[in-house]
Amino acid sequence: MADYVNKQVIELNKVNEENRNRATRSVKTETHLSDGRLRLYRMAAVCLGVLCVLQVTLNISLRLAFYNRGNETEERDQLQTSCNTLTEERDQLQKERDYLMTKFSNLKQTCPEGWQQFNSSWYFLSTETKTWEESREDCLERGADLVIINSDMEQQFLIGLNKGAWIGLTDSVSEGTWRWVDGTPLTISYWHSQQPDNGRDDPKNGEEDCVELNTETWPPAKAWNDQSCLDNRHWICEKVV
Repeated sequence: MADYVNKQVIELNKVNEENRNRATRSVKTETHLSDGRLRLYRMAAVCLGVLCVLQVTLNISLRLAFYNRGNETEERDQLQTSCNTLTEERDQLQKERDYLMTKFSNLKQTCPEGWQQFNSSWYFLSTETKTWEESREDCLERGADLVIINSDMEQQFLIGLNKGAWIGLTDSVSEGTWRWVDGTPLTISYWHSQQPDNGRDDPKNGEEDCVELNTETWPPAKAWNDQSCLDNRHWICEKVV
């Protein structure tokens, strides 16, 4: 009986030992699996972190690249603008030089017969009378035009010619808007008292759209008078040299 009991006890102990071994193996297996999942989680986290760092680095690199490209473009545009400005200034200086050389060359020339020189212009006073349009045609044929008065000194010089004569001023294009023959508007004037009056709008007098320098009738300081362009007057041509 004792042997039977001992055998049963031994068998029971074997069963218990097997159960403990099985439980130990199960725990180890679960522990091993848990450790594997943990390593995977850690590896995934590390990879994610590396990707984030790479993304940030890439963004910074791209921004720096675009910033540098923008600076290079801006510097290039500034250099191009400076180059264009210098080219324009050079061209302007060349034009001024050519103009001064031409002017100097002309000044060395002597006035043609029948012309008088004052400052940088030559003046021709006619010895016959014509209408305003005919007078201007004569000036143009001489390579000049009816005189344009730009200063008090020029006005005084013309007064010294002591002759009533057409000058290059008209309002024939637009009534009341006086312009010189080169198209520039009137800025200084030497009208006689109550002039211009357009013939006081008397139909018998007609339109008075052209201007004469009348130093024979009126005081010379204020000697401009509007007159019918069809009247015959002496005329003064001017050639800028």
